[in-house]
Amino acid sequence: MSIKIIGAGFPRTGTSSLKIALEKLGYEKCYHMKELLVAPENLHYWLDLESKRTTDYDGLFNGYDSTVDFPGYPFYKEFMAKYPDAKVILTVRPFEKWYQSVNATVRNAGPQTIGEKLGMLSKLPFSARLRGVKNSIGFFKRMFFQKEFNGRFDDKQYAEEVFNRHIEDVKKNVPADKLLIYEITEGYGPLCEFLDKPMIDEPIPHANKKENFKEMVQKLMKGEMVHEE
Repeated sequence: MSIKIIGAGFPRTGTSSLKIALEKLGYEKCYHMKELLVAPENLHYWLDLESKRTTDYDGLFNGYDSTVDFPGYPFYKEFMAKYPDAKVILTVRPFEKWYQSVNATVRNAGPQTIGEKLGMLSKLPFSARLRGVKNSIGFFKRMFFQKEFNGRFDDKQYAEEVFNRHIEDVKKNVPADKLLIYEITEGYGPLCEFLDKPMIDEPIPHANKKENFKEMVQKLMKGEMVHEE
């Protein structure tokens, strides 16, 4: 299946809500970070993209026709080359709110207390899936906090510079007629117009709230299966 929509926005910019909106607008399935956590055996596709800048796209995106959030956003240029007819959506939000959201969620993804860490470590030898989840979260932290932000995410001024630079880089690299710069609070209107879809007169659900995110990660770290909604 060919990718039709490429999400170039950072995590915590409304990407979960965008996934819901795209699927409601008729796109088959949208690949989001949750897909990797549900099926961590697919991490090798993304590791190939990191090291080789290419991968088995048919295997990676089998059944999907759009991708948003991590792990896809760092490779939006590779996806554009592979899928030249695809449109690009850059989700944005005010930096201050975004920075707070990241710190409250993905910044501390994974076990935090000694009890949580010991509990996970005791299960790792017996669960390939749990090892895959751990490695997938490690991949995210390395790519996002270490590579994207050079290990300086706690430097708020520097983080804002990286945040704004990413937006400018996407605007520079994507032809204007194929790019939508989009805040999820704008609703379906800009999406429907950009994607030439019938207008939907209802709000887009607020997905992946802080509480939901933490609950999902806790279940994953216990080795529990988290199903797509």
